[in-house]
This record gives sequence, C-alpha cells and structure tokens, in this order.
Amino acid sequence: MNLAITEMTSAKNWDDFVLQYAPSALFQSWLWGEVQIKMGQKFWRFGLYEDGKLVGVFAVLKVSARRGIFLHVRHGPIFSEQKQAYWEEFFQFVKDLAKKESAWFVRISPLIDDSDENHLFLKNFGMQPAAIHAMDAELCWVLDIQKTKEELLAGMRKTTRYEIRQAEKLGVKVTHSTDTKDLASFFRLYQATSTRQGFVPHQGIREEFEIYALQKKALLLLGQYEGKILAGAVILFYGNQAFYHHGASLATKIPASYLVQWEAIVEAQKRGMKVYNFWGIAPENKPNHPWRGITLFKKGFGGREIKYIHAHDLPISPWYPLSRSVETIRRIRKGY
Repeated sequence: MNLAITEMTSAKNWDDFVLQYAPSALFQSWLWGEVQIKMGQKFWRFGLYEDGKLVGVFAVLKVSARRGIFLHVRHGPIFSEQKQAYWEEFFQFVKDLAKKESAWFVRISPLIDDSDENHLFLKNFGMQPAAIHAMDAELCWVLDIQKTKEELLAGMRKTTRYEIRQAEKLGVKVTHSTDTKDLASFFRLYQATSTRQGFVPHQGIREEFEIYALQKKALLLLGQYEGKILAGAVILFYGNQAFYHHGASLATKIPASYLVQWEAIVEAQKRGMKVYNFWGIAPENKPNHPWRGITLFKKGFGGREIKYIHAHDLPISPWYPLSRSVETIRRIRKGY
C-alpha cells in the first residue's frame, strides 16, 4: 500500500468525493474554500491517494486569532473508509504543516459519530476534546423533505403550523433574492438580532453569499409585513441538502420568521433537495444555553437530531494550554 498526499485543483473531483462520503460536510465543499480564499485566508485543499486512487480529502484553514494560531479542518477529514493507515498519514501530514506554519495546535471537527469508540480512537492519536463550545453544527437538526406539503405540515408542532397560517392570513410576504444588494436589509436585521441575543456576528456572510449565489446555490429570503422587513434567512444548497446557515429577525408578534422558514423548505423541495438542514441546536441537557430559543423554533418544524463528535485538538506548541484556557473562559462566560 502506497499512500501519498498532494494538493487538489479539480473542483469536480473534490465535490464528487465529498458528496459521496460526507454529504453534510458544508465546510469541506469546494465553494466554501473559495469563500475563505476571497476573504484572504490561508487555505489548502489536499487529497489522500492510495496506490494512485483518491481515498480521502481535507481542506485546511489557517486561523490567526488573538488566542493563538491554529490549523482547522472543519467537517473533515473525509475518508472513503475509516482506516487506521489513512488517519496516521493525515495526522503526520497536518503535524508537519502546523510546525511549518508556526501553529499552536491542529483542530479537526470530522462528521463522524459521537461514540466512545471514536473518542478513544482520536485520543490514541494524542487528541483531546476542544475547549470551544459546540460549533460547526456538530449537533444539528434536520428535516427529511421528500414528503408532500401536507405531510410536512402535519409533522410540525401544532403552534408552528398555526404561526405559519397566521403569517399567511396577516399578509406577510416572503421575497426570494440572489442579489447581493438585498443583503443590506438582512444585515440590518442581523445586527439587531446580534444585539438582542448577545452574540458576535459572523464574518464573511457577504463573501459566502456572493460566491454561492453565482453558482445558484444561495438564496436570501426576507419576510415583510406592511412594507417592513421583519425576518430573513440565508440558505445554502449543497448536494441534496439545503442549509439554513444564517437567520435574523426583529422582536415582534408578527410570525414572519415561521413563514420564511416554510418558504425555504418549499423552495428546497422545488430544487429537488432531500434534506433541510436547520444547522446547529442546543443540547437538551443545557436549558440555559444561548441557543435554547432558536432550538425550540427549529424543532417545531419536525425532524430529527444528528450528533457528531465534538471538535478535537492536537497540541503542537507549548503555548496550546494558553489558547485552551482562553476558550474555556469564553465558553463559560457565554453560557455554552
């Protein structure tokens, strides 16, 4: 068996592999890499080959933060099989790259089961669960949408179904857009939501929307009532899934957010998607989690929970404990 890792340059070969073995790995999609490159980030795409055949892919992002420099493999690595030899080759490669880039640690958040077996497997490579809160939708809520609209409505929580009908009755209108000019309206909502809920706004939403929209894989939905925009959502499409990646709303009694989500689900159906991915949710055992409210909202549409293993870190530098301490303090302060 001859294993080799080289950089990949074919978008088709890359996405074909990702969609075959990890269709939920949005952060390993080719276009997500284009977003990082457009934002000026240092970013690589690597393929693992066994005797000349592609058996694994992993995109690596270099993060230079105040808490330290690290390499992040989000939603990866992805392998055709979970072979020990593949992981060994991967870890040796990223360790060497981390040292070359003066990184303090390597973080991975692979979409593999959150099982004792997998925890032990990663521990044996010297990895430890990251101190950061659950991110990258490792705990997510998905809805299978290969059903009739009537079946989808029937599977919802009663109050959710009522709010959708109430919004329609009140005359809430939902517009669909792929024009980046309309992001200005969304960002006004997003800033208000950030202030109200106390979270730090995500960076790169504009770049993300621009790149995905060019490929007809992004959609902005805005819910309006009496001429005022009350709710919005940015939906990304990858493979056979629609991802509810960003949302925003004003505090109001008009249930515009419910209709926006319903319109997004219907649009995903029209595009032939099989799954509507509501993205991250709060754990059941944390009633005071900052995402509790949005989690109740998402679950109201019906669906099921998927739980992947928590992000793990591979320490490289003696400075790693400093970064870990900072992330621990931040997580506790924010209530995650």
